[in-house]
Amino acid sequence: MPNIKSAKKRVLVTEKKNALNKSIKSEIATAKKKFLSAVENKQVEEATKLLREVVSLYDNAAQDNVISTNCARRNQATLSKKLDAIKA
Repeated sequence: MPNIKSAKKRVLVTEKKNALNKSIKSEIATAKKKFLSAVENKQVEEATKLLREVVSLYDNAAQDNVISTNCARRNQATLSKKLDAIKA
């Protein structure tokens, strides 16, 4: 534990930020799992609805710098391809 007041504050702020980032990533992972489950069961309408939700979560996370923009776009494209595959 640091001795300087400002260093102590940075530790607390970092812990809060890490917890927030972890919860956002967890929310994305849960939504992604639901989407992949719908794709696996070939539920096109449900998967379409869930894809919009997942894309929104990725966009918000990228905007808040929780994940990189490139990572968000890459994952969105991968999920979109999976949806297109079951639509065809």
